[in-house]
Amino acid sequence: MALTSNITPYDSAWPVRLRADKLSIASAFGEELIAVHHVGSTAVPGLAAKPELDVLIVINNHNFTSVRDGVLNDLGYIRGSDLSPDHPFYRRNVHGGRTHKLHVCRQDHASIAQMLGFRDPLRQDPTLRQQYQSLKLELEPSNVNGMAEYLQKKAPFIIEALLKADLVASR
Repeated sequence: MALTSNITPYDSAWPVRLRADKLSIASAFGEELIAVHHVGSTAVPGLAAKPELDVLIVINNHNFTSVRDGVLNDLGYIRGSDLSPDHPFYRRNVHGGRTHKLHVCRQDHASIAQMLGFRDPLRQDPTLRQQYQSLKLELEPSNVNGMAEYLQKKAPFIIEALLKADLVASR
């Protein structure tokens, strides 16, 4: 089973696309919205990625979930399974291809520090960025079981980077 998209060279249009979509995405969260962050590989200049925008939405609570779901549905987003407690996930596909993944986390959720804590060193450290890109390109053709396998095989690299940044507890 293939990934949701093929890995492609970095495209400077990715952050432009997010800026264009940010207001409509934010409209689903009203007063609960604290911040919208571009995360994931498309947020790292120079890094090859699946051309799917990962968006981290930080909110102060999950009080208006049904209203949020309705607005996001009208924008073409489908709610997936929660990735963890207080971490709903939404996806948007256009013409059969995934374009966006929304991660919605309460302001104290550990995933916030982890997503930003992995993105920022990738932006700052060309060696780390190159190592991560090499791993991703190595894993893509050998992937036979889809996204779960791909994520599982990337996890040790990500955990090691977060440990170096002191963002996850040692094992």
